[in-house]
Amino acid sequence: MRRGKKEDFIMRKRHALILAGLFVAATAATAATAVAADYDRYERGDRYRDRGEYAPPPPRRAAEVPPPRHAQYGQPYFFAHLGIFDPNSDSSVLPDGGLEGYDSGGSFELGIGSRVSPVFAIDGTFGGYGAERGSDEVTVVPLTIGGRLIIPHPFIEPYIGAGLGLYATHLEDAFRAIDDSSTDFGGYLSLGADFWLNPRVALNFEGKYHWVESTFDSNIGSEDVNLGGWTANLGVRVAF
Repeated sequence: MRRGKKEDFIMRKRHALILAGLFVAATAATAATAVAADYDRYERGDRYRDRGEYAPPPPRRAAEVPPPRHAQYGQPYFFAHLGIFDPNSDSSVLPDGGLEGYDSGGSFELGIGSRVSPVFAIDGTFGGYGAERGSDEVTVVPLTIGGRLIIPHPFIEPYIGAGLGLYATHLEDAFRAIDDSSTDFGGYLSLGADFWLNPRVALNFEGKYHWVESTFDSNIGSEDVNLGGWTANLGVRVAF
């Protein structure tokens, strides 16, 4: 009799454990479903709670916007400039002088280049500048290649540059009896900045000083005349 009661007690204990396990499993499943539903509402948003329809939530405020990517490694670009030319002030009446007394004139540049690294670019430039003094006139057409050291920035990039090339020159100067042309080596130093409007287009401001000295036939035989000076240009740079 005792043995039968003991076996009956053991069976009841097993049934109780099984029922407890089923209850725990059902509770866990219900909780997981509720958490998943709450997470789904959090991620997708509750449009119409009574209909059970969902919609994506509005974008997060103050989300970080990545800076524009421009002038990437190996990316070529085109640039164009218009500006003014300020002649040097070396004497125009002494032998081997300059362009003293000449008025400011105009300048232009067209070129292509490539950003070969985040801080360095190579430019090839064709341009021209000139000035007048009464009937006297000077014209210079540079064809140069140079480089620019750049301070990288998402929006404003200052830089310095330098280059060398051929300068085709022509001078008409009545006082020195010069009406001659020449082609000479010259160079420049530049300082400027790009103001990026979008990842491919920038406004550009650049100041550049040209050094070129040409030899012309004159009333004293021949003269080396300094035809350099400052150009101040405004333009655009377009990556492609």
